[in-house]
Amino acid sequence: MINLAIVFKEGLADFSRNKLRTFLTSLGILIGVFAVVILMALGLGLKKYISDQFESLGNNTIFLVPGRILSGGGFSGSASSFTGTFDNKDVDKLKRIDNVVSTAPLTLKSANAQGTIDEEFIDVMFSSEAIQDLMGFEVDVGRFFDKTDLTKRAKVIVSGPKIAEKLFGGNQEAIGKKIRIEDVRFTIIGVIKSKGGGGFGGFDYDNYMFGPYTTGYIFNPEKKFFRIAVKTKGEQYVSQVKEDIKQEFLKRYDEENFSIVEPTELMSAVNSIFNIFNLVLVAIAAVSLVVGGIGIMNIMYVTVSDRTKEVGIRRALGAQKSDIMYQFLTESVLLSFVGGFLGLALAYVAVFFISRYFPAYIDLVTVAISLSVSSFIGITFGVFPARKAANLEPVEAMRYE
Repeated sequence: MINLAIVFKEGLADFSRNKLRTFLTSLGILIGVFAVVILMALGLGLKKYISDQFESLGNNTIFLVPGRILSGGGFSGSASSFTGTFDNKDVDKLKRIDNVVSTAPLTLKSANAQGTIDEEFIDVMFSSEAIQDLMGFEVDVGRFFDKTDLTKRAKVIVSGPKIAEKLFGGNQEAIGKKIRIEDVRFTIIGVIKSKGGGGFGGFDYDNYMFGPYTTGYIFNPEKKFFRIAVKTKGEQYVSQVKEDIKQEFLKRYDEENFSIVEPTELMSAVNSIFNIFNLVLVAIAAVSLVVGGIGIMNIMYVTVSDRTKEVGIRRALGAQKSDIMYQFLTESVLLSFVGGFLGLALAYVAVFFISRYFPAYIDLVTVAISLSVSSFIGITFGVFPARKAANLEPVEAMRYE
């Protein structure tokens, strides 16, 4: 019976005699494992990032959007078929529905804005004061606009931190300053804390400004809204409120003309798309593993040729074919495992630095998959050279020069 400890010891001894060849052989596996692990880590980080953004909206939030954006658990892409948008009648209907705490109609205006130190093309989101609670905005300096501002149609603006930095040099410097959006002058009354971008609908709120939707009628004379956010009294009321909203809106719109969605539904749809996308990226990265496996196979064939005489002597001294095969196969697996381990270690170092700016991380599943795959590559591509070594005729092998 083969002694695995001796086989491993002999394999390591051979590697130590050919350090450069060992490193170059393992390099392909190293690069492949590194690429796969990094992509999986970034994928896990992206999923966590998106999940955190949706969770910040709460489990008792509902969004009304034009068209049918969800179909069979994914995005149907038919929202563009709805040519109209919501209006104040829809907002009033929502306010009268039981267990609805607040509503936030949304409209957008994109325009050049002039600050004190720079001019920038910006996006302004006009809504009700409820948007602060619905989106989880925290004020860093100043204040958020309130119901009084809505009633008076006050020309006030709350800025995201990034745009405040670009136009005024900082959050504190922006407070009380005037900003001209097209021909209208607004006063900045507050700056929110950073949300890190990636909010509902893909909005980078740090680069947005926010104002009362009644003031936004200056740019929106038709008083139309592209989205309405609704907050219920609690998570337990969401299903009933969704059904009540559906019945009310069916009195005015066809069912294909609007969608009532929860952040969790959108998260599920995003995850289904993301999982496929991530699988494709990992599959592409896995090509380098195959290339690395071919490199190991080629080197093992060379090793068999270099050690043909050694194989002949071992066979003459009583070694079985299986002993020779296991010896070369073990060396192949060791090469792959070493490459996989080094690739994983390098990926850990890379993720350590990436995690300072993005929530990438490596889980135990990723570790298990990377090391298992690298070992499997060694077995798969090491079989043929090992069989060649095992099938050498002892007499011919001993005469080989």
